[in-house]
Amino acid sequence: MERRDDNESLVRWRLVLGRFAEKNLPPAQLGGRASRLERALDYLYQREYAGRGVRGREKREGSLDPSQLNVPQWLGEVRELFPRETVEIVQRHALDRYGMTELISDPQVLEKLTPNMDLLKMVLTFRGLMQGEVLNAARRIVREVVEELKRKLESEIRRTLWGRLNRFRHSPLRVAQNFDWRQTIRRNLKHYDTERKRLVAQELRFFSRVERRLPWDVILCVDQSGSMTASVIHSAVMAGILSALPSLRVHLVAFDTSVVDLTGYVDDPVEVLMSVQLGGGTDIGHALAYCEGLVTNPHRTVLILVSDFAEGASPARLLATCGRLREAGVRLLGLAALDEAANPSYDTHMAERLAARGMEIAALTPRRLAEWLAKAIS
Repeated sequence: MERRDDNESLVRWRLVLGRFAEKNLPPAQLGGRASRLERALDYLYQREYAGRGVRGREKREGSLDPSQLNVPQWLGEVRELFPRETVEIVQRHALDRYGMTELISDPQVLEKLTPNMDLLKMVLTFRGLMQGEVLNAARRIVREVVEELKRKLESEIRRTLWGRLNRFRHSPLRVAQNFDWRQTIRRNLKHYDTERKRLVAQELRFFSRVERRLPWDVILCVDQSGSMTASVIHSAVMAGILSALPSLRVHLVAFDTSVVDLTGYVDDPVEVLMSVQLGGGTDIGHALAYCEGLVTNPHRTVLILVSDFAEGASPARLLATCGRLREAGVRLLGLAALDEAANPSYDTHMAERLAARGMEIAALTPRRLAEWLAKAIS
């Protein structure tokens, strides 16, 4: 038993130290699977040593070393040898830390990658460099991640915004969350059993759930500068969900130093994300002025600015437009950007100036945003 434990410990140290342990623990001693693990890890993490000025393996003629991995082979090994959670971590390191853009420039590689939020961000960042088969593979990744996000968010958001309990009308549908216990007691008092001292409920009453008709315009004005990738993704999904609700008219505007009106694609988050161009500067004032032109009924309009509020242009236009919109009766929400750990990350000074002009400032998850919107248009 001790010998097996010692061997496992040696294998783990070999995987940690990599090629620097070759002298005392040659790869041959690792065994088949462990040797493959070490080779797959070394393919990626040798880049760490190169970044620190450590010289790589010297080229040796006539070597009996195993053939070198290429990116598709390496990715196949990683997917076969590691659990899904580890695969996602390794992929993220390859893209973010070591800049292995080969992962998103080879259609064969893209087809093997596990779709997730980190990969989606990387695809969107380099989308402008993609063409042909690579672009088609990227679209598949975008669609899979978007559909997963939509599944998680849609029912909750629709329930928050679309349905409410009608306390003046009852329903034959027996749903536990709609149970009207007060009316049930009143209706069954005549069935009270005096001997057993119990109420016999022969007639149960339930509230009906009715559709909420909301004649409101919702304008989503989304900052697409480089730091806003996660917010852009969630905004596109949120806009798609909102556009499917009755009596809501949704506008979607993306901006950096220029403005792109994506309202024509609002019901297709995938097309929205494949249309945005992340990066560039930030001119929030210009974008807000454009949105001002979309307002036809101020008292039935909600404008949601999704941004880190880091204005690149003069703030005068931004603040003036914000003041005019609020004075006209538009409900304004400044939705602050969140960092990778879901913590607010934004220009607090500018946010305070916008708040002074009548814009509510908050850092909200999609669910909380739906709750805020429900209150705003009630």
